[in-house]
Amino acid sequence: MLVAPSILSADFGTLNDEIIAICSAGCDLVHVDVMDGHFVPNLTIGPVVVNAVAKVATKPLDIHLMVENNTFFVDLFAPIKPKYISFHIEEEKHPHRLIQKIRDYGISPAIVLNPHTSPSSIEYLLEDLDMVLLMSVNPGFGGQKFIPSVLEKASKLKEMIEKKNANTLIEVDGGVNNKNILMLRDAGVDIVVAGNYVFGSHNYKVAIDSLKV
Repeated sequence: MLVAPSILSADFGTLNDEIIAICSAGCDLVHVDVMDGHFVPNLTIGPVVVNAVAKVATKPLDIHLMVENNTFFVDLFAPIKPKYISFHIEEEKHPHRLIQKIRDYGISPAIVLNPHTSPSSIEYLLEDLDMVLLMSVNPGFGGQKFIPSVLEKASKLKEMIEKKNANTLIEVDGGVNNKNILMLRDAGVDIVVAGNYVFGSHNYKVAIDSLKV
């Protein structure tokens, strides 16, 4: 299991140190939640802060866009060269075009599904994607309770990926901890995003290691 701590739960007063700490503790990706105050009610960070994160991070960035006007935000963040940029299918009218735009930047494209959105909605996009991010909470805020139905959803998505012989990874974001990590692994999940569980712990390495099952 790959682990991507979400910096939404970090102490922004010492963000530089927090990024260095999670990278030193063995995280695989640094998850960055970009919210515009429209698609979700929260407003987070822009490219100036994310660029600063990229300069100190020794692990690749995983940028999750929770925004309206995805194309604008892809163009805004692409120069930072993250490993992944993911966008919500609920907010995109032309997903094929946006997937290709992200790939043309040399970045791995990913699509995000809200808890109520069926994996069948992206069945014909799977072979074009490098990752699908399943939300196991409603997007917008950290610290929410895990929605168990994502386990069945992940299993169905895994079946779809295998049927198409695609190389698409499955990531889950929201309420991930050492209590549900084995169930997520058994459901076919490849990457977990963990915010409060990592940054709320006394030892980042112990927390991250406990998710690497």
